[in-house]
Amino acid sequence: MRHFKRTDGKDKDFMENCRLLDMDLDRRVGKKIKREKYQKYNQLDGIKEAIVVYEDNQAIGGGAIRRYDDENVELKRVFVHTQYQGRGIGSELVTLLMEWAVELGYQRMLLETGELLAESCAVYKKLGFQVIPNYAPYTDMPESLCMAKDLERRYGKTDGIEKCDSSA
Repeated sequence: MRHFKRTDGKDKDFMENCRLLDMDLDRRVGKKIKREKYQKYNQLDGIKEAIVVYEDNQAIGGGAIRRYDDENVELKRVFVHTQYQGRGIGSELVTLLMEWAVELGYQRMLLETGELLAESCAVYKKLGFQVIPNYAPYTDMPESLCMAKDLERRYGKTDGIEKCDSSA
């Protein structure tokens, strides 16, 4: 049974998921990109909204959002454990984070990834994110790929969670 838990950047399961994400990134792109320059932008202490994904009470993924400015929120630290990838869990996780961002009043979601992370780019594009010029602090990092999506407000119920829509 799969469930998603809202938490923050201090959650032990979320912190462990971020450690696994860093290991995965080191393995996949560490020889091509000096990843240490990104560390200061991936600190967990500023994360107040995170979601951990569980399957059969075992943490299998997670992600977070962090305020960028009054209108924009940044998607951070999204990772689904390798053996669970390809099942739509990442898409569901990002969708839940977008819904949470709407609840908090944000109008647009930003994210930074890299062209070397083709699977991640495909998920984000499928969810409607579009490539934008690199935003600060990634403006002088050519290996970064920045994307954004305008957030939509909807009324309705999904999984027992009330959602609202200002366009209805």
